[in-house]
Amino acid sequence: MPSSTTQETPTGTDGVSLSHGLKQRHLSMIALGGVIGAGLFVGSGAGIAAAGPSIVVAYTLSGLLVMLVMRMLGEMSAAHPSSGSFSAHAERAIGPWAGFTAGWSFWVLLCTAVGLEGIGAAKIVSGWLPGTPEWLWVALFMVVFCGTNLAAVKNFGEFEFWFAALKVAAISLFLVLGVLAILGVLPGTDSPGAGNLTDFLPNGGEGLVIGLLASVFAYGGLETVTIAAAESENPVQGVARAVRTAMWRIALFYIGSMAVIVTLVPWDSKEVVEKGPYVAALDELGIPGAGQLMNVVVLVALLSAMNANVYGASRIAYSLVERGQGPRGLGRVSGGVPRVAVLASSVFGFLCVLLSYWRPDDVFAWLLNMIGAVILAVWIFIAVSQLRLRRRLEREAPERLAVRMWAFPWLTWVALAGMAAVFVLMAREPDTRVQLYSTGGMILVLAAVGYAWQRARARR
Repeated sequence: MPSSTTQETPTGTDGVSLSHGLKQRHLSMIALGGVIGAGLFVGSGAGIAAAGPSIVVAYTLSGLLVMLVMRMLGEMSAAHPSSGSFSAHAERAIGPWAGFTAGWSFWVLLCTAVGLEGIGAAKIVSGWLPGTPEWLWVALFMVVFCGTNLAAVKNFGEFEFWFAALKVAAISLFLVLGVLAILGVLPGTDSPGAGNLTDFLPNGGEGLVIGLLASVFAYGGLETVTIAAAESENPVQGVARAVRTAMWRIALFYIGSMAVIVTLVPWDSKEVVEKGPYVAALDELGIPGAGQLMNVVVLVALLSAMNANVYGASRIAYSLVERGQGPRGLGRVSGGVPRVAVLASSVFGFLCVLLSYWRPDDVFAWLLNMIGAVILAVWIFIAVSQLRLRRRLEREAPERLAVRMWAFPWLTWVALAGMAAVFVLMAREPDTRVQLYSTGGMILVLAAVGYAWQRARARR
């Protein structure tokens, strides 16, 4: 077992290694910005409409689960920095089939998400410039971020640093204005008091369940920082610091935002869903141009997610190929960047966009359902891997435990129980049941292929 100071520098199929161009400030902002996306700015509106003020409880519960997952992932990534992140950890802990399944299912998720985010960003821009075709804007965004990721990794880091900084600044300003308004000290506004909080569970437990499911998937994106850590100057220290500082800030932004919104705006206001909860809250405060201001922030969030997902997909694919679990061509590295993997991930993402126009009701709908619960499956791989690797690390290399999971193993089991509960809740809801079954089918197929590949490799 290597010493704690040894960095695991991955090399491509041509023997060239990835660069280490990311700095600590990049990692810290990637950790924060990775989970602050359109799911929070816009998607949370549906959760509020279903759960009412109890959405704060939903985001608190899912936030606690996400914190546990992030801590577990941080522990493993600090001990073994890898561009494959949880996929590499799953292979090390469970077996090659697990790394294959977790990695390729996540690659499909990220590439599809790139297309969805491109479509969302294009809708905003075409709204500002009527008559311009949406597909053209998507193509432009794809070219820009593909080009960014084809260049040195520090370019990706700089883009994400400033994107994340703008998102963090926007949410921080929103929280300050909201708290001032709630206290009644914001000029031109009266304190709403607790009037909007009296009907705490307007739709009963069923509404809370819908809000909980919406909040779980809004937290997706925390994995990017552990993927990026492998290309930082100091992978071990970088991921440890980023994980520690990001968790409480993420909780503040998510839970704090929901608390401010439901206090300021009636939960059943149509604007919460139609305009988005943040725009509705800013309109309630009478801030001029709130809608366009938030459109800019949402556009930045979508572009940031596109950039991060192209990066994450290319590194996951590269890591899989490096470990012999994919086409060797994707593992070629040039200038410290897996450029073939970047191109392949971008092309797949744009193909998803074309499918949304060509076959929106069958192929594209099937694809969306297939990725619906992938993030939960990945979290289960993370928890099981951490359970197995922690014992091994304590025996063989305790000095590698720069980050430690709290109250191990009890909180890991609590997290697994929470994930199982979310699966049960998804099975109860008609809309999410289809996603659960579709994702389950893809996971089973990938697991079977991965296991067959593992057996064939063992016989060589």
